[in-house]
Amino acid sequence: MKLLDIIVKDAIDPNLEATSRDEAIGMLIDRLIKAEVLNEAQRDDFIKAIIKRERRGSTGFGHGVAVPHVKHPDIDTLTAAIGVCKDGIDFNALDGQPVHSIFLIISPEQKPEEHLEAMEAVFSHLSQDTFRSFLLQANSTDEVMTLLEEADSSNLGN
Repeated sequence: MKLLDIIVKDAIDPNLEATSRDEAIGMLIDRLIKAEVLNEAQRDDFIKAIIKRERRGSTGFGHGVAVPHVKHPDIDTLTAAIGVCKDGIDFNALDGQPVHSIFLIISPEQKPEEHLEAMEAVFSHLSQDTFRSFLLQANSTDEVMTLLEEADSSNLGN
């Protein structure tokens, strides 16, 4: 699975100005709603589901990265948003460090294998120092898209 298959361009915020985990999640959900891939009437339900998942265990896996995610019964297509917070926010990450890069994933509950593929695609790139560094340096949606394209093309076997 390629990152460009799941990331919604209009849901990329290279200058996310959130000051908390919950605010960042809400802002990324709002991006997906504005991009018309999520229904605004379900906004609070999506946010609550993701925060509930976070309470079971932080998705801040270290190195300044978090991947909040949830499988949800009310969507049919896996979708994802990206937020880059230059100042960093407390995401209760495993290494105790602030999070700068957030990949929020919402996938259909009835397609768990697709969810796992998306998580694998995201983690395979976020585990690379160079990818994380370039993502943090991106100042525009187009720069993030270019990085995603380059990442996808360098991993044609995925």
